[in-house]
Amino acid sequence: MQKICVIGGSRYFGKLLVERLRAAGHQVTLINRGSTPPPAGVDHLVVDRHDEAALTAAFDDRTFDVVVDQVCYTPVQAAIAARAFAGRTRRYVMTSTIEVYDPATAALPAVPAGTPVSEETVDPATWQVAMDLPWHDDAYLEAHYAEGKRQAEAVFAHSGLFAFAAVRSAHVLGGGAQEFTGRLAHYAGRITQGEEITVHVKALPTVFIHYEELVDLLLWATTADFTGPFNACSDGPLDVHELAEIVATQADREPVYRTVPAGEEASPFSFDRHYAMSNARAKALGFSFSRTTDWLPGAVAEALAISAVPTA
Repeated sequence: MQKICVIGGSRYFGKLLVERLRAAGHQVTLINRGSTPPPAGVDHLVVDRHDEAALTAAFDDRTFDVVVDQVCYTPVQAAIAARAFAGRTRRYVMTSTIEVYDPATAALPAVPAGTPVSEETVDPATWQVAMDLPWHDDAYLEAHYAEGKRQAEAVFAHSGLFAFAAVRSAHVLGGGAQEFTGRLAHYAGRITQGEEITVHVKALPTVFIHYEELVDLLLWATTADFTGPFNACSDGPLDVHELAEIVATQADREPVYRTVPAGEEASPFSFDRHYAMSNARAKALGFSFSRTTDWLPGAVAEALAISAVPTA
């Protein structure tokens, strides 16, 4: 049994992670702003992570073996957490994102198209941090989501206050209505209703992970001892046409496409730039991934069930 603190964890895969940590016999403490109560048997600290004094005071004399941070988006949030948990945990696991590799949001080393992106492409130990940017402005943060994640990783990596690992998650799907971004539902609804899907002229592949597989990986990372970033994605990248065809086959419809040039907005998962990840490091450390095409049909079926329009 370990003492594990989860920051966030009130919805989607974070909620499932808390439930499975508790079921595995760990002593779990959940930190959030109180919008969602925790499962039975989970300690609950209601506090705003932006309030450093309140966060520190809420701990009282608590210490943890591991902290799992599900909702860290900026270097400011990371710096507050690093100071608050200094001396209170030996290990910190942050949920990060594939978006850190998006070449449209930062000057990154060139990766040949078709070559899966590896972790050293973005090294948090050398990434520059700028605390004076308007990270508290919601519009700025939304527009700089990838950079916020990169700099948050960097703060923890630079701190040296505890062992640090960053889980760079692929696009998360599955769970039906729990998948709150609605990206898979976008395809289910538009294909079912015969509406256009907007795709780039040359749409490049990306990678995905089922939300339950991501929870399995986070459980594994929580009790492991490796450090640094690692990519979390199922085997088998797909481009937007391959994704749409899987949806169309189950919906018994033909997808309708409208193409747009590179640089223009398109439907979710249509990318005009390459940054599909490699999961080789996680495999070498001992985690076994499923294939995207093994679980995606089930996730599509859930999305189709939600998007079904009753007929008279």
